[in-house]
Amino acid sequence: MRRIIGALAALAASTVLAFAHDFPSRPITMIIGFPPGGPTDALARILADGMKNTLGQAVVVETVSGAAGTIAAGRVVHADPDGYTIGIGNWSSHVGAPALYALDYDSVKDLQPISLLAASPLWILGKASLPPNTAAELISWVKSTTAPATFGTVGTGSAAQLCGIYFQQKTAANLQFVPYRGAGPAIQDLLAGQIDLACLEATSTLPYVTAGKMKAFAILNEQRWPPSPNTPTMIESGVPGLSISFWHALWTTKGTPKPVVARLVAAVQAALADPAIRQHLEQLGQVIFPREQQNPEALAAYHKAEIDKWWPIIKAADIKTE
Repeated sequence: MRRIIGALAALAASTVLAFAHDFPSRPITMIIGFPPGGPTDALARILADGMKNTLGQAVVVETVSGAAGTIAAGRVVHADPDGYTIGIGNWSSHVGAPALYALDYDSVKDLQPISLLAASPLWILGKASLPPNTAAELISWVKSTTAPATFGTVGTGSAAQLCGIYFQQKTAANLQFVPYRGAGPAIQDLLAGQIDLACLEATSTLPYVTAGKMKAFAILNEQRWPPSPNTPTMIESGVPGLSISFWHALWTTKGTPKPVVARLVAAVQAALADPAIRQHLEQLGQVIFPREQQNPEALAAYHKAEIDKWWPIIKAADIKTE
C-alpha cells in the first residue's frame, strides 16, 4: 500500500511539474475591476504587454467592474487554479471594500499572491479660489470656518473616502462630505468650484495642479512624490499617520501550482525591470516597488499590514455600502 501511495504521489508531482513546464500554452486573462482609462487600467495594460515577452503568450486584459473591484477579485478566486486567470487589484479592491461588502470569499486566505507592482499617492486638493495656500493654512481654515467645507468623496470604502474621514478625525475639521460615484465627476466639480476639497489620485490630477486649476496641499504618502517634489506630505504638515498608498498588486487563484506561480512572478519581475516599461510607468507617476518586494511573500505581508491598519478605522467610521 505504501508503495502505491508513494507511486501516486510521485505521479502527481511529475504531472504538476510537466504542467508547469508547459505553462503557459495558451493566453492568460488578467482581470481588472475598474473602468478603462483610470490608473489601474493603465498599469494593467502596460504590465500585460510586458509579461507576454517572458511568458511567450498574450496576456489579455478583461474589465469586470463593480463593487469597488470585489467582483473582479471574486472571478479570480473562483477560477480554475491553473494560473491562466490573474487579477490586478489595489487598496480599494483588496483592503477598503472587503471590510464593507458581504463577500463569498476572504481576500487574504482565498487568493494566491504574486507580486506587489507599483503605487501612486493620493493628495488633498482644493478648488483654485480656496483661501488657504499651504497645508498648515488649510488645517487652520477647515477647523475655524463657520460653514462646513465641502469635501468630495469617491466610492464607498475607497481610499479617497477614508482619506477624508481620517483627515477629519485627525484635525477636527469642519467638513461636509459629498459622495461621487467616480473620480471624473468629482474632478469636474472641483474644477468648477462646486466643492471645496477632495482627496484624489495624484497621477490623474497633476495636470490641473500644474496649470493652477486646483491647489495641492499635501501628499498622503510616507515620502514626497517625485513628480511634485515641492508638495509636502501630510505627515510633514503635522498630521501623523495620514498616509494612504494607492498601491497595486497581482494575484491568482489559490491552489495554483507553485512552479506556475514562480513563472508568473518571473514574468512580472522581468516586465518591471524593463527600462521602457519603467519609464512609461514613472511618466504616469507610478512608483515601482523594489525587486525584493516583487514576490508572493512580500505581497502577503504588505497586504496583511494594510488590513491590520485600516480595517479598525473603517469599522469605526461606520461606513455604509450603497
